[in-house]
Amino acid sequence: MVFFRSVSAFTRLRSRVGQQSSLSNSVRWIQMQSSTDLDLKSQLQELIPEQQDRLKKLKSEHGKVQLGNITVDMVIGGMRGMTGLLWETSLLDPEEGIRFRGLSIPECQKVLPTAQSGAEPLPEGLLWLLLTGKVPSKEQVEALSKDLASRAAVPDYVYNAIDALPSTAHPMTQFASGVMALQVQSEFQKAYENGIHKSKFWEPTYEDCLNLIARVPVVAAYVYRRMYKNGDSIPSDKSLDYGANFSHMLGFDDEKMKELMRLYITIHSDHEGGNVSAHTGHLVGSALSDPYLSFAAALNGLAGPLHGLANQEVLLWIKQVVEECGEDISKEQLKEYVWKTLNSGKVVPGYGHGVLRNTDPRYVCQREFALKHLPDDPLFQLVSKLYEVVPPVLTQLGKVKNPWPNVDAHSGVLLNHYGLTEARYYTVLFGVSRSLGICSQLIWDRALGLALERPKSVTMDWLDAHCKKASSA
Repeated sequence: MVFFRSVSAFTRLRSRVGQQSSLSNSVRWIQMQSSTDLDLKSQLQELIPEQQDRLKKLKSEHGKVQLGNITVDMVIGGMRGMTGLLWETSLLDPEEGIRFRGLSIPECQKVLPTAQSGAEPLPEGLLWLLLTGKVPSKEQVEALSKDLASRAAVPDYVYNAIDALPSTAHPMTQFASGVMALQVQSEFQKAYENGIHKSKFWEPTYEDCLNLIARVPVVAAYVYRRMYKNGDSIPSDKSLDYGANFSHMLGFDDEKMKELMRLYITIHSDHEGGNVSAHTGHLVGSALSDPYLSFAAALNGLAGPLHGLANQEVLLWIKQVVEECGEDISKEQLKEYVWKTLNSGKVVPGYGHGVLRNTDPRYVCQREFALKHLPDDPLFQLVSKLYEVVPPVLTQLGKVKNPWPNVDAHSGVLLNHYGLTEARYYTVLFGVSRSLGICSQLIWDRALGLALERPKSVTMDWLDAHCKKASSA
């Protein structure tokens, strides 16, 4: 019953928010559909001067407006709750979840173009939305898909760099090394060395970012086939869309797996700027490091157990439950196993979030996909039981601000169902997806001329002295 109450609450919240913004969103969608230009870069050339003027006006008229108070807890606690980054492509609400350029995941599923035979949004459409704030037409998405396919060639030295590593190296190590090798062809680095004016920084950044987005699935698929399929690589198929082609290169041509990959890439693409990978990409990029260097740094952050690596930990933990207790484990047995995990000093992977205080909408849309395509899968049924069992346990524990599942709680079970069973590889899929969001923001970082990121740090002595002074005042 916990699960259904949570989904019901989420539905009511989504409905309430939808009622509040239905009129503005309807107008917004009409405006979004008004452009017929098929070239994404031309769209940006029109949009950037408007946004540059908007930023200048914000700074000149409201630059001294305070956004909140910083506490000692925030300084010690990893800057949580501080409003300190400009991130245009998405915004995360603690209760409602992520919005991409103002659109929720259900709204994106409703308005973004889909494959001819599918129902899930095409990642190319989301990329267009992230960059322009406009919902693209089917023709615009097709044009962008062809553009990305034309950019997807990967030089041999990239494969050689990966092959220099042991095949047992973690997939993220191999993937990040491949991205670093791609940096040799950076258009931004060449343009900067040739003295390009700062007002034009965004243009070679755009070329780098689209090249990177186009090539990372090729590199990621090469890592997968090298590690798990005896190095038998599968060539790209330019007739397929971005998500379907990635699935094809991995070796999965089931149409439902292609649909899953489209959904996976779309919902994992961006999660505003404060998470480790997004923030790292922005931070490194603020030093005018090119997109390859910035994204490789972001991948290294994504590889941490407290961030993207968590998606592999979820499936491994679920399989451990099955191994020890069987697939037909009862809810009471499952409750005991959850307590066993917690009492051993570990966390239940896939539950909780640094910002969210409700069920992650990315979890909900994956559950809807599972109910549609694999309702009888034993691991999916176990995931459903966990949703009923874990939140009450974590609430009883009393130390968890958010007892609800996040995106990682579901993705591994879906991938496993279609044959992608190698959990250690899952974070690479996350990395491919995150290229869309991080690269979109890097282009806007350069277009808006955002400054080098350099927050002030203090020592514990400084904090002690400051707090003593404040208490005596």
